[in-house]
Amino acid sequence: MNILELIKAILFGIVEGITEWLPISSTGHMILLDEFIKLKVSPEFMEMFLVVVQLGAILAVVVIFWQKIFPFSKGHKYLIDEKIMVMWLKIIVACIPAAVVGLLWEDAIDALFYNYQTVSIALIIFGIGFIWIENVHKNKAPKINDLKDITFKSALIIGIFQLIAAVFPGTSRSGATIMGGLVLSMSRTVAAEFTFFMAIPVMFGASLLKLLKFGFDFTASEMGILLTGMVTAFVVSVLAIKFLMGYIKKHDFKVFGWYRIVLGLIVLTYFIIF
Repeated sequence: MNILELIKAILFGIVEGITEWLPISSTGHMILLDEFIKLKVSPEFMEMFLVVVQLGAILAVVVIFWQKIFPFSKGHKYLIDEKIMVMWLKIIVACIPAAVVGLLWEDAIDALFYNYQTVSIALIIFGIGFIWIENVHKNKAPKINDLKDITFKSALIIGIFQLIAAVFPGTSRSGATIMGGLVLSMSRTVAAEFTFFMAIPVMFGASLLKLLKFGFDFTASEMGILLTGMVTAFVVSVLAIKFLMGYIKKHDFKVFGWYRIVLGLIVLTYFIIF
């Protein structure tokens, strides 16, 4: 096992763990990282790795929010929490638009939009969007302060925002869905939590599809790189999620909007020059 490749995998895991949950686009950061740090793997493995490494990140959500997402309890008899089950139905509704488009046109979308121009523009546009939405909602009390208050209609609208992120890399899945929640007058905490929970079926589904496409015939080196990236992404995600949930209790999302704009300009400038 090449130690240098494992160190590279750790770096990818760190970037994934931070950027998957903060609304700043994991794709934009991964493109930049891949430009400077190349894993010595096949293009097919790298394509799979960049998706499946997200499993480590999503496991952090499962661990942190287990009591809020697991609907079954075992006492003298099996009990089902109706509120949690209804929430999962809403999550399924929210995931339908992106799931349908992804299953039907994933390869076409990647071919058309997986490039630095699209990523840069999406980073900038949604960065401006965050700043604008926060300005519009400044000093306004949110109308939705609990997950149970999210309607099926609202869930579908958030799903459409997620669809935008699925089509245009650089949008940021978490950024798009949080923005959708803010547009619907959700509190930042509710918007962020619903975004995290939506990621569970989305990431598991996307990872499964990539694994099936790649196959399970890993070399020892490939398996080491994949597991290292996933474990790192899990640990860093736990820290990133806790940071974000604490941060948004006292601050808005403007700083992430400005960060996205700056990053988009950096990505665009770098690839134009080099």
